[in-house]
Amino acid sequence: MAGELRHEAAGWVPGVYPIIMLGAPGAGKGTQAREISKALHIPAISTGEMLRQAARHRTPLGLKAQEIMESGGLVPDGLVCSMVEERLGLPDCAGGFILDGFPRTLEQAQFIERFIEEGWHVQPLAINLAVDRESIIKRLTGRRMCPVCGSIYNIYLNPPRLPNHCDLEGTPLMQRDDDRDDVIRERLVHYDHDTKPLLDHYRQAGHLLDIDGSRPPRELTEAILQAIRSV
Repeated sequence: MAGELRHEAAGWVPGVYPIIMLGAPGAGKGTQAREISKALHIPAISTGEMLRQAARHRTPLGLKAQEIMESGGLVPDGLVCSMVEERLGLPDCAGGFILDGFPRTLEQAQFIERFIEEGWHVQPLAINLAVDRESIIKRLTGRRMCPVCGSIYNIYLNPPRLPNHCDLEGTPLMQRDDDRDDVIRERLVHYDHDTKPLLDHYRQAGHLLDIDGSRPPRELTEAILQAIRSV
């Protein structure tokens, strides 16, 4: 496993990597979670993608989640916590995991900390990607995703070689319903109200790494890995 984390005050033990990616919508949490996953050989778990998959399969939870997400709201804590608990119980999470999109509230943070403490006997490391508001709006309105492999592009910042088609699959790219301008602004209001307090929570606990998320993706990945390995 790449690197070893040693930070007794933060509850780290060698070889166990429970990581939480924090930052406003569009800060790059999903992209960086996938890259860090490859480097540390642990799964990246996106609660947003899990909910969207449930919506595509038209499960009761998925339909309810779809209605809430399309309006820019947050799915209730109880539903998300149950889904995360089930996913983290799978064998591939034994050596750690990266949570993208969870927790979003203090209640969710308290739940996941108790769950990790009971199962892994450590506390999670939170990584905050800091990006200014106007850059976030540009990132989200320009974001496009491959429905087959999940690759993410941006028509302004990281366009595909063939316009509106995935470089890997060749399939037409899609824009998520929650990447519309009006929904983005609503999501940022929710973030300011519900999620920003998490930064104070993890900072006071000594579990937070603040990273400048405005740099290019590859450079950002290296900065995150270096920060993790220096903890």
